[in-house]
Order: sequence, then structure tokens, then C-alpha cells
Amino acid sequence: MSEILSDEARHLLLEPLFKTGWALAEGRDALVKTYEFENFVEAFGWMTRAAMWAEKWDHHPDWHNVYKTVKVELWSHDLGGLSARDAKLARKMDSLL
Repeated sequence: MSEILSDEARHLLLEPLFKTGWALAEGRDALVKTYEFENFVEAFGWMTRAAMWAEKWDHHPDWHNVYKTVKVELWSHDLGGLSARDAKLARKMDSLL
């Protein structure tokens, strides 16, 4: 079972993500990032690859796609904040570029 990130784990897991464009959401304990692709097909292809991992890990993002832009928000709904699962999925999403 996952748990909300401790201050120490938060620093260890989130600091590297901030360097790749992730940020904390305003007003809630969540990670956000906007990805921009060459076109819709590239954006949708990336979403499909990310969706396969999200399903495999049973941890699904909140995301929104318009043409070549995908806005992602990650947080552990069952915990009401950030867990190690969010950092893991964020790293995987970045690796799929």
C-alpha cells in the first residue's frame, strides 16, 4: 500500500522531476506538466504508450489533450496527495518521449 510522501521522500523523488519540467499544482498536492509534441499523432501516440504503463501499474493520470499539447496531473486519488507511485509514473512518462 502506498502512502503520502514524507518530507524526506518528497525531496528525494520530486527534485529530479522539477528539473524536467514537472511542478507542484497550485492549491493541491499534485504534480503537473505540459508536454508539447510535433503534431496530434505524436501526442496521441505518447498518450497511448503512457496509458499502457498507467494501466499496468493501476495508476491513472488526469490529463487533457488539445491537438499537439498534453497537460498531465498526477496524484494518488485514494490518498489525497502525492505518493511514490506519482513520481514513478512521472519518470516513466518522461522516458517515453
